Amino acid sequence: MLDLELASFLEEGRASGAPDLCDLPPNAARGLYRSLTGAGDRPPAAVPFESRHIASLDGMLPLRIYRPAQTAKGIVLYLHGGGFAVGDLECYHSICSNLCARSGCAVVAVDYRLAPEARFPAAVDDCYAALLWVAANAGELAGEANRIAVAGDSAGANLAAVLTLLSRDRQGPAIAFQALVYPVTASAAGQFPSYEKYGAGFTLTRRSIDYFNQHYFGPTGVAPDFRGAPLLASNLAGLPPALVQVAGYDPLHDEGIAYAERLMADGVAVSLVDYPGLAHGFINMTGRVKTAAVAFEQLCSTLQQALEEDA
Repeated sequence: MLDLELASFLEEGRASGAPDLCDLPPNAARGLYRSLTGAGDRPPAAVPFESRHIASLDGMLPLRIYRPAQTAKGIVLYLHGGGFAVGDLECYHSICSNLCARSGCAVVAVDYRLAPEARFPAAVDDCYAALLWVAANAGELAGEANRIAVAGDSAGANLAAVLTLLSRDRQGPAIAFQALVYPVTASAAGQFPSYEKYGAGFTLTRRSIDYFNQHYFGPTGVAPDFRGAPLLASNLAGLPPALVQVAGYDPLHDEGIAYAERLMADGVAVSLVDYPGLAHGFINMTGRVKTAAVAFEQLCSTLQQALEEDA
């Protein structure tokens, strides 16, 4: 059954008459996404933050660094959602500031390039550049607590998972933990039953998935290799422990479970948590939906514990 608070929140959105993101050109979709995420977020936490620009493969990459009031437990590299085409540091300011405050970790948010202006693998390249920078500057960010976790939601969870594969295959930088919130893991839309079952009427539609995939991967909308779809990786052995959170009313539900099961089959320690009453995007609803807030608290406490245990 759909969470009652979530159902009420979704009904407000329908009553507003807002279009589906896929019916808008990218810049307009980005503005709508910013307003949609803001409608459900809790207020930002009062933690200090600063902006940085670092060198990437193709220009300068904006980061936003959040620091906890006490000594940091570790570092979380956070990669935002938005189908590789929408989302930015402002959209995720509430999430990242609250993640910092509640986990006790320094949080580095990445403003990676968006499609269609920068198609695959631009986002991957930017996020790996950010990982390299975080590893090189871990002492400044968190003192001796220099262990790194990667985390993200939706497209950002895809990028977080891809970073663990690149870290393994390129022998670094070391990643201690991965937290994947309703991750994109399949190479194309429609590969799992949840696409058809929940692809209309909730937050993320099948039409929007096709829109995002075509912007990111090109006209075919199909990921060419594991850097676009972690399920395409030949094996997942040797990856860091994982938290995988999925939502019952989400077209990505089944591929998130499939990825968690592949991780477990290849010997990776995984905590798989299915929130049956929630929908895609619940991390942006913590100010309106109590169960979403519970899921977010689990994310924060799991990251804190994982980085403390790895000390």
